[in-house]
Amino acid sequence: MDKFKEIRESVIKGKAEKVKELVEKELATGASPIEILNEALIAGMTEVGKKFKTLEIFVPEVLVAARAMTWGVETLKPSLVGKDVKPLGTVLIGTVKGDIHDVGKNLVVMMLEGAGFKVIDLGINVPSEKFTEAIKEHKPNIVGMAALLTTTMGEFKKNIETFKKLGLREQVKIMVGGAPVSEKYAIESGADAYGEDAIDAVEKAKKLIS
Repeated sequence: MDKFKEIRESVIKGKAEKVKELVEKELATGASPIEILNEALIAGMTEVGKKFKTLEIFVPEVLVAARAMTWGVETLKPSLVGKDVKPLGTVLIGTVKGDIHDVGKNLVVMMLEGAGFKVIDLGINVPSEKFTEAIKEHKPNIVGMAALLTTTMGEFKKNIETFKKLGLREQVKIMVGGAPVSEKYAIESGADAYGEDAIDAVEKAKKLIS
């Protein structure tokens, strides 16, 4: 019997309170918090990703599902403390300097967290210095940069050049994305990968750390 089916379905439908209630119920019966995390919450969010990719659901539904998953994770957190839960990797992410768009970036953050990554979100309008300081501090596996304006896309290349000068480029993989960005532009900028959308970004992030 699939004991986590109801949690997964509640995540997919975005029923945050139901997810919280079901997670509490499973914990009370002695279920493993790591199993709940992987087989219920992350598995549910993976299913959301597939449905988004096949256009069965759209951004609003993904955001609602991600919120439900977050409620579940928050409920689990006290039980996970002290357990050896290793994230898949650490991703440092931000919208580049001069750009204040964050809907796409926020969706990528939620999907990465839903897939089991630790994410450090630097927010919007992030200057080069803030990226470099955060790389030194957090030592991420991947740096993700987003731009929604053709006028701010040039920041990718500038930032990557700065990372090179400071000897940080070798330490991280770089992924870029945003509405006006193409794979060709990403490669020309010196990035390692291009995330076409939130689902693609998760798949590329997994490839970059494998």
